[in-house]
Amino acid sequence: MTRRGWLLFVAMGVIWGLPYLLIRVSVREVSPAFLVFVRTAGGALLLSPFVVRRGLLAPLLARWKPLVAYTVAELCVPWWLLFTAEKKVSSSLAGLLVAAVPIAGAVIARVTGSDRLDRRRAAGLVLGLVGVAALVGFNVGRSDLVAASSFVLVVTGYALGPWILSRHLSEVPGPSVVVASLVLCAIVYAPVAVLQRPTAALSASVLASMAGLVAVCTAVAFIAFFALIAEVGPMRATVITYLNPAVAVVLGVAVLGEKFGPMTAVGFAAVLGGSVLATRSLRSEQLGSEQLGPEQAGSEQLGQGPAVAGRASTGRARLRALLDLVVR
Repeated sequence: MTRRGWLLFVAMGVIWGLPYLLIRVSVREVSPAFLVFVRTAGGALLLSPFVVRRGLLAPLLARWKPLVAYTVAELCVPWWLLFTAEKKVSSSLAGLLVAAVPIAGAVIARVTGSDRLDRRRAAGLVLGLVGVAALVGFNVGRSDLVAASSFVLVVTGYALGPWILSRHLSEVPGPSVVVASLVLCAIVYAPVAVLQRPTAALSASVLASMAGLVAVCTAVAFIAFFALIAEVGPMRATVITYLNPAVAVVLGVAVLGEKFGPMTAVGFAAVLGGSVLATRSLRSEQLGSEQLGPEQAGSEQLGQGPAVAGRASTGRARLRALLDLVVR
């Protein structure tokens, strides 16, 4: 990997490990629905110039149904649940639980017939589930159990959204899907955001956290992520999925004083180990396809969609390459 690739890789690991801290701080004074609106509307406003001036939104008009489904699965439901859960659970635990997204992706791939489930991958799923159970069991009290349980829907949505993308929107430029989904989600939450708007002045820390979510974790994150894909390919870019939770834990412990005990470490290791095993065969196949060139590997740049050739394999590549659209 080039120096530019390493810089982008480290930047993305930090940028997508940061939201959990910023969310935790923000929901102290604003409602989850209001925060979803601010992040989506602000992100769309900042990213639109990169898409609209290139005429990249037109191809979406004929694909509005899968776009709506993708927006609901990837943004509308998971973000509200995640923001709501972080009123109860720590930011570090939220980051660790979201690390189970690749496991949910493997299950969806198996259920939909996109991939098979051999013994190694089945063992990975079991190991990952054990890790999640350990994280919840040793870090969540009874009063927070409902909030922690909502992460089942969060990780399912984060895995289902990219599956919809790869199956029905794979020929549409990625940046246009991002901006359009942000706009749609902002429209959905606008009425609730008006009703739940803050009635008192917000603290400086909350304002800074919301600004960071919009500018850094949404706008900058998308631009950097597409640059990373163009630099190292879609499959190598997915490795940041395993770096983000570690960053979330470090920030939660260092900034908010959250606890990180031995059992948390065990659960984290089990989740990551299970994710690697559950997705290993797909990663190996796609890394091999990357050697064929950017078209066959399905890499994309800002303003350029994936090639049609090899659509089945590129769909699986993008399934994991876009698993963390701006969150994390």
